[in-house]
Amino acid sequence: MNNMNWLIRASKWARNPPSMKMVKLVFGIIAAGLIMLALEKLGYWPEWATLDEGRKPRLPR
Repeated sequence: MNNMNWLIRASKWARNPPSMKMVKLVFGIIAAGLIMLALEKLGYWPEWATLDEGRKPRLPR
């Protein structure tokens, strides 16, 4: 039944597509994330912006 929800969402987008401003915003956020990933992999990411290795993320209770 989940496929039907995606088809309904796709039909809404086909009838009323997002504005060019929104598309640029989404692609800008994706590009910023990819740039940060590349900086981290190349070793240029600052140490102060890195999480401690021993800590695991926990959900609040």
